[in-house]
Amino acid sequence: MSIDAPFNHQGTSGICLCFYTHVHARHDGLLISEWLLELAKRQKLGGGSVFRATAGFGRHGVLHHEAFFELADDLPQKIEFLLNEANAQTLLRLVREAGVDLVYAWSPVHFGVLGKEDNG
Repeated sequence: MSIDAPFNHQGTSGICLCFYTHVHARHDGLLISEWLLELAKRQKLGGGSVFRATAGFGRHGVLHHEAFFELADDLPQKIEFLLNEANAQTLLRLVREAGVDLVYAWSPVHFGVLGKEDNG
């Protein structure tokens, strides 16, 4: 197969929905990352992952960095979901209705699963 040959794959178009917060931010007694993952799981919306940053600053302009001892305890994190558009809209609505103060990003993506095919 030529390196320039078209890649034939199965997959779907959807949304990468990312929320940005700090590792110790809480809502309803839970870490926001845990709350978001549980909310999406309970609603059967799709899968999500949490990524911790080593440094960052947000809309308030405060730089958080692992090397700054006094700020290292509240590092930024991203909670990311791969969803179809309807489920992404649902998750945004539920977060909005809960009154959680979060920054989010919405990006169109194409995603799929690689690996052995199910032979039935």
